[in-house]
Amino acid sequence: MISDLFSMTVLVGILASGIRLATPYLYASIGETFSQRSGVLNLGVEGQMLLGAFAAFYVALTTENLWFGVLAAIVVGGLMGLAMAFVTINLHAEQGISGIGFYLFGLGLSDLLFQKMLGTVETVKGFPKVHIPVLSDIPVVGEIFFRQNVLVYIALALVPLAWFVLNKTTLGLKIRAVGENPEAADSLGVSVARIRYFTVVLGGIMSGVAGASLSIALLNVFQQNLTSGLGFIAVALVYFGAWRPWGVLAGALLFSLINSLQLWVQVLGIPIPSDIAVMMPYILTILVLVLTVSRVRPPSALTKSFERGD
Repeated sequence: MISDLFSMTVLVGILASGIRLATPYLYASIGETFSQRSGVLNLGVEGQMLLGAFAAFYVALTTENLWFGVLAAIVVGGLMGLAMAFVTINLHAEQGISGIGFYLFGLGLSDLLFQKMLGTVETVKGFPKVHIPVLSDIPVVGEIFFRQNVLVYIALALVPLAWFVLNKTTLGLKIRAVGENPEAADSLGVSVARIRYFTVVLGGIMSGVAGASLSIALLNVFQQNLTSGLGFIAVALVYFGAWRPWGVLAGALLFSLINSLQLWVQVLGIPIPSDIAVMMPYILTILVLVLTVSRVRPPSALTKSFERGD
């Protein structure tokens, strides 16, 4: 019954799972925000997430240590980011096409590794929920916000940290300058290549952790094409948030709540075709892009390569 959606238990469940499901969006989108603010569009986020998810799952499964899994995702994501940086910054490859190439690489390699190293779907005991003392006992609010796993808390803490770095530090000023006018930044002694390498590698690391948050914190399983387009939604969220961490947070929560809603619709057996319910987040992605892209101004040098002397 549709009326079941409005019961307190279900509403709390939707909000609590919505906060939890926002985790991979936040990691990937915050990392992509840094990359795009420096002028590099990385459409390979999905591939980086898939490889990060597999690395985290496999290492956690074989070592029985979840933090080793996160570390593996960081290394794999960083290496993917490094490769992306080399192709786009040193070789001046077209960013959109090279990003799609890295996505396909990540998709194919994660599938191959899954078949050769696992062969079948297995599960791990993922990060448990951490109940914040006192706060977790607050009715309703405690269950929604303060009974999550540690990767959720870290993801939420990254939002104000990213805002502070981008807007209140010298590093953030350099990133923004390189993304808006790399020639002027270069004339002032800022290394455009170094800043872009930093942000693209950081974005790769964050995408790897986003994948880890899926495979060893949310789903506790790895299977082929685990992300199912989540990486592309993360890129869209950067546009939705107008390249601002707080805007990205708002978009991530919106998308995750829609996703949580469609899951609860299926659980409650509400007579809405399951295919339509599953499509809801992706329909929202299209609507968001249509409504926001024409109303926000991207960094001026986004997707534009830079070479000293140009």
